[in-house]
Amino acid sequence: MTPTTAQGARRRRSVPLTIGCVLVGLIVAVGLLSLVWVPFSPDDTSGGRLAQPGLSHLLGTDKLGRDLLTQLMIGARIALTSGVGAVAIGALLGISLGLAAGFATRWLDDVVAALLDILIAFPTLLLAMLVVAARSASLGSAVIAIGLAMTAVVARLTRVLVKQVLAQDYITAARTSGTSWPRVVTGHVLPNIWATLSVNLALQFGLAVLAEASLSYLGLGAPPPNASWGRMLQEAQATVLTAPLGAIAPGVLLVVLVIGVNLVADGLRDTMDPTRRRSS
Repeated sequence: MTPTTAQGARRRRSVPLTIGCVLVGLIVAVGLLSLVWVPFSPDDTSGGRLAQPGLSHLLGTDKLGRDLLTQLMIGARIALTSGVGAVAIGALLGISLGLAAGFATRWLDDVVAALLDILIAFPTLLLAMLVVAARSASLGSAVIAIGLAMTAVVARLTRVLVKQVLAQDYITAARTSGTSWPRVVTGHVLPNIWATLSVNLALQFGLAVLAEASLSYLGLGAPPPNASWGRMLQEAQATVLTAPLGAIAPGVLLVVLVIGVNLVADGLRDTMDPTRRRSS
């Protein structure tokens, strides 16, 4: 491969990552801005019911008279919070469980693998209902339910990756030289599985955002006046023909965020996968 061809391949690989970072960065900027400024209070209903976009309300108002732009900005913050929180829970528990399974004896590994398959088959919505029944409907309950559902997926992937690494000759050499198992984990196992895990966690982030929107649509997410995009879609379905912007805007932002995250995951995969680099 000539240097010019290699540079062209790198540029092609970086395009999805760049576009994804731009899309996600815009949503992150909106979410961060909502921490310090929003046009109106989220429970301010003085705008009038279903007002059209204008100077005072740039995107109009919803059926309760709340400013739509304010709702969308707060919804961006809730979507990002739910995604980060769920991924943090899923990564912490899943990687820990996957490492334990990877180092476990044969019979214990088989038991853990069977339990993970059962957990993966367990519906996220049903798990969310159980968590809500124990803690009441809130953003925290939704994040915990999504994170727990994500744990099994991350744990199973981690288990497979750990077993692949442990089968390598350099692990045998490290153990023969007297390297302790904790040192093997931190020095050899985690560095060699992190690239694949990071791509998977990026994909899980997008799934967590969609799951939170679905739970909020069903009334199992953040309660009012918190404006989740899923709750906005649920509230706007009755007026979608007379005021379509109330349904279109949160739907478009949800799609933009998920597509952006998936593009970031694809870009990370192309960048970190040495097989793809050699084949380009």
